[in-house]
Amino acid sequence: MSTITRRDLLRYSITAPASLLLTNLRVLAEPHLKKVKITDVTAMQIKSIAGNSLVRIKTDSGLTGYGEAGANGPIARARIDTMKPLLIGQDPLDIDVHFENMSTLMHPYVAHIPTISGIDIALWDLAGKILGVPVSTLLGGRFRDSILMYAHEGPLKDALDPASCRDWARAIRQSPQGFNAFKIGIHPIIGVPAARFADTLDSAQLRNVHRAFNNLREAAGDDIDIAVHCHNELDTPSAIGVAKAVESMNPLFIEDILNPPFSEAWMAVRRATRVPLLTGEKLELVRQFKPFLDNQAVDYVHPDLAFAGGFTGTRRIADYAALTRTPVALHNVGSLVLTYANAHFGASIKNFYRSESALDRPDRYVELMAASDPPLVRNSRLAVPTGPGLGVSLNEEFLRANLMENEPYWN
Repeated sequence: MSTITRRDLLRYSITAPASLLLTNLRVLAEPHLKKVKITDVTAMQIKSIAGNSLVRIKTDSGLTGYGEAGANGPIARARIDTMKPLLIGQDPLDIDVHFENMSTLMHPYVAHIPTISGIDIALWDLAGKILGVPVSTLLGGRFRDSILMYAHEGPLKDALDPASCRDWARAIRQSPQGFNAFKIGIHPIIGVPAARFADTLDSAQLRNVHRAFNNLREAAGDDIDIAVHCHNELDTPSAIGVAKAVESMNPLFIEDILNPPFSEAWMAVRRATRVPLLTGEKLELVRQFKPFLDNQAVDYVHPDLAFAGGFTGTRRIADYAALTRTPVALHNVGSLVLTYANAHFGASIKNFYRSESALDRPDRYVELMAASDPPLVRNSRLAVPTGPGLGVSLNEEFLRANLMENEPYWN
């Protein structure tokens, strides 16, 4: 008589939801298996998408899938070259097989999850087009038809100036998008560059953090949520100091208050504050999110579909997070492709919280990428596309006109 060990139970809890998800896909895909083959995988980078690149998978059926990788064009193309032998000539519907084959590569390089993420998103887009259904249907269906989003500080000029904060509050209330949550960077407030490790903050810097975020709260009122945006640059005492400095204004969350990997420092901050903590945009797969979730080190996990594992890898993260009732937010400073991927993913998981928005930027690069029907946010929500796959229709003229310097067009 066999017995189930605690380790067996944990393994099942991680794999069972993903297995059920892929069973849903296999049932829908059964009549279409072995009828389409992958013929090419390419990547290119356009301006304004923060180091990401677009991924395109072509097939012998004429159908094309699009994804987004958390790597620039040269890096993505170099890593794609190492994975083409696993993909060319294969059935694009074998998504789990492809994910396992790619993500377990060890030679000559360890698997590059950000590039695999872009390929995975493109495979799900292809699957939806082959089967004639939205990706959210393949992911198991929708818990919601629109996803809640949050925005960046936008027209804010100086959070240390009360008048500037009042001007900002008026502007955001007049915006047709109706965003009701904004994250505000601490970098101009403390006078350090974003995403650089900072010296320990002194008392004057912490007083500025307190003053700036209380200015914002007074200007915005209580019906606008304000989050504190860090970029992993603080040491432990500075992180605790920032959390204490903003606690009185009731922030929505503090993002990335420490450097990305899990350490005891996260637990020290967790014990020191009641402010909700959020992190995860530079973490990969369940293995890097697991210690945060096991230790309840943060209140929200924040994966990026283009970095953490695409739909396949990030769904496993969300399923594992559900075991501890942890909400899943989504990071997004990417393109139209990642924006629509977030919409489908956010619709398909029960423990979805909200997604970052790259819409309504001054250059409107996300909206201009759409060949028709650009995405719209109303009342802080983005409708989930209903077309096959991601529902993305790309404006090729815009892509050609906005290639990064020396970047080949789909090569």
